[in-house]
Amino acid sequence: MKYVKRIRDLREDSDKTQQQIADILGTSQTMYARYERGANELPIRHLITLCEYYAVSADYILGLTDKK
Repeated sequence: MKYVKRIRDLREDSDKTQQQIADILGTSQTMYARYERGANELPIRHLITLCEYYAVSADYILGLTDKK
């Protein structure tokens, strides 16, 4: 689950808190933290939102490519 590290790195590189990203996704900070830990799988709708927010491809977040 390479996306776990990628979503954390993208968030930290953007100097955002888990709460700020959770607000963008329309979820709680607790649930977002579970995505970053890999305790819950990231829903497709959240993947799409993160791709749009960070301007990266889904392949990048999923670890299928290193090209953003």
